[in-house]
Amino acid sequence: MTVRDDITALEAAIGESIIGQREVIRRLLIGLLANGNLLVEGLPGLAKTRAIKALSRHLEADFSRIQFTPDLLPADVTGSEIYHQEGGEASFRFSPGPLFANLVLADEINRAPAKVQSALLEAMEERQVTVAGTTHRMPPLFMVMATQNPIEQEGTYPLPEAQMDRFLMHVLITYPSVEEEVEVIRLVRGEETEALADTPATTPVKVRQEAIFAARREIAALHVAEPMERYMADLVAATRHPGKLSEDLGRWIELGASPRASLALDRCGRTHAWLAGRDYVDPEDVQAIAHDVLRHRIGLSFEAQGEGIGADEALDALLRCVALP
Repeated sequence: MTVRDDITALEAAIGESIIGQREVIRRLLIGLLANGNLLVEGLPGLAKTRAIKALSRHLEADFSRIQFTPDLLPADVTGSEIYHQEGGEASFRFSPGPLFANLVLADEINRAPAKVQSALLEAMEERQVTVAGTTHRMPPLFMVMATQNPIEQEGTYPLPEAQMDRFLMHVLITYPSVEEEVEVIRLVRGEETEALADTPATTPVKVRQEAIFAARREIAALHVAEPMERYMADLVAATRHPGKLSEDLGRWIELGASPRASLALDRCGRTHAWLAGRDYVDPEDVQAIAHDVLRHRIGLSFEAQGEGIGADEALDALLRCVALP
């Protein structure tokens, strides 16, 4: 059984628990294999939490959920030094917080104040936290999936641009179709029946962490031709000088993406190609993930918002204007 077979089995196992969100499952896998963090945005009840729980259930990994609230403290996330006294000797020992897990769900991250949100920055970017002057490393397999609700503004704290840029992708979840919602009803009804009957559940598929690391090594070895590298750089450069491509884009895009966007396009493009079974990256791979990589890294003008133009519409126009390699 190859590494790709392991990852394919993992994707299929998650798909059995999540109906109608195939793209979200694929983005979860891309984030995991590309060693990045995800910001997932969608209305309540669209299986954001269920998706990462399904991933942790079918992967040999520790899962931790942090419910962000306005009264949360940074130490509640990272952990703190605890005073211990034993055998007549006293000392301070570090007690790890819920952040020290392989898969971390930061639920409703925009409900916590900036001080708590910033506690995630070092862990997400540097893969470590510093408490009382001591640095503690995160586990080798580590991914944060943060969720936010787009409809409620009261009691929320918008994520600062610096933190948004640290997310590899910004994934949007939409409503399922009517047919998919019927399947959701049947799935949950079956789970309830199984729980009430105390029927032993089947043993879930468990993928080893080593399969993830092996997949990452194969993805790192993927060939990226020079024209493709130029294409990714051109896309990011176009967000910084949109007026050169189109008068409308010049009015709509006020702030361009940082070099992190180019790195994210490269990592996600290679991962998308690997999942498709190719050993090279083509323009379709970059275009497939461009919206998720760029939508949170560009700033729209008031004029665009007044015209009802969102980030995805602006990116659609940008992709049409940038020449293919």
